[in-house]
Amino acid sequence: MKRVFADLHLRLNLKDAAGTLRMINKAAALGYRLVAVPLASETRADEVAKAQAVCSEAGIDFASRIDLRPRTQNELMSQLRRLRRRFEVVCVSCENKAVARQAAKDRRVDLLSFPLLDFRKRFFDRAEAELARNGLAALEIDVKPLLVLEGPARVRLLSCLRREAAVARDFGVPVVVSSGVSGELLLRKPREMAALGFLFGLDEVSALDAVSRSAVAIVKRNREKLSSSFVAPGIRVVREGKDC
Repeated sequence: MKRVFADLHLRLNLKDAAGTLRMINKAAALGYRLVAVPLASETRADEVAKAQAVCSEAGIDFASRIDLRPRTQNELMSQLRRLRRRFEVVCVSCENKAVARQAAKDRRVDLLSFPLLDFRKRFFDRAEAELARNGLAALEIDVKPLLVLEGPARVRLLSCLRREAAVARDFGVPVVVSSGVSGELLLRKPREMAALGFLFGLDEVSALDAVSRSAVAIVKRNREKLSSSFVAPGIRVVREGKDC
């Protein structure tokens, strides 16, 4: 079956219509068929509608994303209650261990993200992975730092990513490879993104899944949950009426 390639972290400035158009057209030309764009909670509906229209015209499926940066567990819970049903992808930036642990076990969280340059705050260890395995969260790895960092910083990051990818594999936690870029020059083809996964220990199948099936599955699952026909996992309203 043909793969549908996705980038779940395409950073667009929706106020810049021309820039948004260029980025979307470039993503389409490179082979992406689904992109998730991080939005602020106060982003206007008309701006989202315009981006959706641009994506549709380019043959790309648009998904809304929110990046949460809570400082405490309680703040995370509050944000999830308020925002979960407004966005198709929820990512939590885990900047302390308590938030990381809570995000990993909360089934409302789709992606776990860790600080790229503060290596002391990369909390994805075996305990974190075990919690994520029982939840639904995937480990997100942005490739932008691998493209722009040089020298010891890049080596240190790759060492962390190899360790984390190995832990994710051992516990069956999905890995999603995203771009995290906001400019055309740093966009890469999906298979080039997958090839970067080899640098931190992903095999060919896992690397390709990280830019296709694993990413697409998150959006598909959440769209089903956000559907008016959704009742509970495995239960949907097929038809309503007296003759049912």
